[in-house]
Amino acid sequence: MSSNAVSYDQSTDSLYVKIRPGASVRQRYDDARDVIIDLGTDGEPVGYDIQFASQHADVIAEALALLQNYSRVAA
Repeated sequence: MSSNAVSYDQSTDSLYVKIRPGASVRQRYDDARDVIIDLGTDGEPVGYDIQFASQHADVIAEALALLQNYSRVAA
């Protein structure tokens, strides 16, 4: 996992997890879990923008699992 794959903004309690390289071409909103999922050109997630992160350990775990899986595939 690269050091810039995860960034946290304490002032807004938001966490961004960059899962894989690539630009976000559209977003999927999941209001129930306070997350915006950035999607790449292939429709697969490239990043998770998690709002109220301290309240959503489940979403953080999901995003980190995707990051870990991508890191294994890319290696």
